[in-house]
Amino acid sequence: MSQDREAMLYGLGAVALWSTVATAFKLALEQMSPLELVWLAALVSWLLIGVLMWRQGKLREALTTGWRGGWRTALWAGLMNPVGYYLVLFGAYARLPGQEAMALNYTWALAMAFLAVPILAQRLTRIDVAAGLIAYAGVWTIATRGEIFNVAFADPLGVGLALSSTLLWALYWLLNARDPRAPLVAQWQNFSIALPVLTLLVAFGPGFGNFIGASANPQALTAGIYVGLCEMGIAFVLWQLAVHKVSRTAKVSNLIFLSPPISLTLLHFIVGEPILTSTLAGLVLILAGLGLQQLQKAPAELSQST
Repeated sequence: MSQDREAMLYGLGAVALWSTVATAFKLALEQMSPLELVWLAALVSWLLIGVLMWRQGKLREALTTGWRGGWRTALWAGLMNPVGYYLVLFGAYARLPGQEAMALNYTWALAMAFLAVPILAQRLTRIDVAAGLIAYAGVWTIATRGEIFNVAFADPLGVGLALSSTLLWALYWLLNARDPRAPLVAQWQNFSIALPVLTLLVAFGPGFGNFIGASANPQALTAGIYVGLCEMGIAFVLWQLAVHKVSRTAKVSNLIFLSPPISLTLLHFIVGEPILTSTLAGLVLILAGLGLQQLQKAPAELSQST
């Protein structure tokens, strides 16, 4: 099997798992608060990645690296992801229909392009601006649920949380652009910093009743474990393998466009959400903007590979 074909299989596996997480988020948040879900999912992901690194002989490296070798970066990166990003994202899912939160979250790539201007001193192209206008027209359509001339959003706080999560995710990746750590090591160290913080927040907040003792909720445990394994764990590993093995990143990055229609279908049939016309229209605009942004990258990558 060629490396590109292997990379495509890894990429398809990651996208398949990511397509289920909007449904998993909604089901999990019926059983627990956003904070409880972040804590349990982060714990599961931290354990999974720790086992993978142990099998690869990288766990000792992650533990013994010095302050300058990665833990200093993990100190702030772990507070952004998983603590900040997932608390805000799950807050959005708790307030909005899953289809709306999922669609709005897809604008993070456009947010990254705009934030790269002040942070990395990159220049915006005309295509970047056009893509942003098209995609954020989709955001407006979803936020107003089709009442595009009505400034009153259906759920202003939910929309604000969803868009804030895109800014946090974009900032996280931009600030980590020069992170020399291997992806698995970085993820594990970041979560090592985050877990004590999340544990304290849960201990002084909702407590651990959903997870231990007579009041333990099996559905909450199952949902949280699934999110930790699939959203933060296995999908992350599969995507890293895909990007590492493929000859051109665009070959696997375009697979992400398969996820929204699958997510919508699962939300409809499993969660029971009626698919809103405004969500479909807004999502088409968001994906059109993302597709336009991708088109300008393809020629550059093609010239580099020839």
